[in-house]
Amino acid sequence: MEAGQAADQRGLPLSEVVVDCVHRWFQDTLKEAKTGDINMQVLVGQMYNCGYGIAKDANKGKIWIRRASRVRSSVWKVSNKRPGYTASDSDSDTDCDSDSN
Repeated sequence: MEAGQAADQRGLPLSEVVVDCVHRWFQDTLKEAKTGDINMQVLVGQMYNCGYGIAKDANKGKIWIRRASRVRSSVWKVSNKRPGYTASDSDSDTDCDSDSN
C-alpha cells in the first residue's frame, strides 16, 4: 500500500474495513465458483445462505449448492453452515442462524 493510500485508510472505522474485506472475499469466491471450482461453489452457497459478504438470498444459495452437488452430493450437509465450514469441522452443529458473528 502506498503512503497516500495508507493516509486515506487511517480515517476509516475498522468495521467498514472488515465489511469491505468480506465483500471482496465474496467477489473473489464467486469468480472462482463460476470457473467450476466445487469448493468455491459450496462457499458461495454458504455465503448467500448466511448473508456473508452479500445480501442473504436462500434461493441463490440453493442454486450454488445444487450446482456443486452435481459433482459431490454430500455438499447438502453443509449448505446451511457458516461460510468456510466443511463436514470435517469439529463444530458440526453450528449453522448460519445460530452463529454469533
